[in-house]
Amino acid sequence: MKTLWIIANWKSNKTISEALDWLNIVGPKLQNSENLSADRQDIKVIVCPPFSDLAELKKEIQVNNYSIFLGSQDISPFGIGAYTGEEPAEILKDLVSYSIIGHSERRENFAETDEMVADKFNKAKETGAEGVVCVQGAETPIPEGCNIIAYEPIFAIGTGTPDTPENAQKVAEQIKSEKPDVNVLYGGSVTDQNCNAFISQKDINGLLIGKASLDAEEFLKIVESCGTV
Repeated sequence: MKTLWIIANWKSNKTISEALDWLNIVGPKLQNSENLSADRQDIKVIVCPPFSDLAELKKEIQVNNYSIFLGSQDISPFGIGAYTGEEPAEILKDLVSYSIIGHSERRENFAETDEMVADKFNKAKETGAEGVVCVQGAETPIPEGCNIIAYEPIFAIGTGTPDTPENAQKVAEQIKSEKPDVNVLYGGSVTDQNCNAFISQKDINGLLIGKASLDAEEFLKIVESCGTV
């Protein structure tokens, strides 16, 4: 059975109190329900909240021993120093195990280039964090050493119009033809209604979930569906 990665990307949403409410709905059910098999070794649940929520969520996860990993939505291409507003890997390493890098919204809104994505990935790698590199197609450059790739077609981000599972499989297959050991995730208008069709594809190893991850109950439905594959 392949490992499935279920990543919640909250984007610029949720105050600390809202984040803790979500965590305390999802966390216990992941641990206590046989139907939600997220505590199995073959499913990894990762939550990527705003930077301001990370420290409190880290404490809550540790205190309650929830089967959830933390990730950041971005990471600085620079180290510690005079870089106002940046979040360096050397500081984030105490809070997160994963970092989303090169999301299409950052490429569009902040003019991130493939070179910047590679720099961020390398910074994360230096401190032991796993970079989840977002690509818009099989032709998007992938940094050397990347183990987790999220295919997120631009037309599907926040539109309610996902790619087809069959086309997502073709992209994943293309990527794996050159990098056979990587995990390819699908992201873009994922819901509890369509998630199973994506993760059932041979070369798709999980999901990067945006809007649907904000609702705790819908997110649990997605995890439950993934646990039955």
